[in-house]
Amino acid sequence: MHQRNEKVWKHAATGTDGNVILFGVRIFDYKWQRTSASVQVYDSLYGQSYTFPIYTAVIHKRTYTFAAGEFSNCVWGFYTPPDENRF
Repeated sequence: MHQRNEKVWKHAATGTDGNVILFGVRIFDYKWQRTSASVQVYDSLYGQSYTFPIYTAVIHKRTYTFAAGEFSNCVWGFYTPPDENRF
């Protein structure tokens, strides 16, 4: 599995299972396609690093890329690469 540099990925959202707004939509309402890559990210709240898989999702006919994983039971963190950070 290929890992990407965590320094270019930015924290975009944290929330509970099913209740996260990412790219202006409830991201859990869309189908995620897992890629073969992952990224190491840093949770600044608790000072812990994680390795999250990278996904894509098609939202309003546009493909978005993001990394996501659980910080704890049903609490998700989402990270975006630099070209997705404008949302």
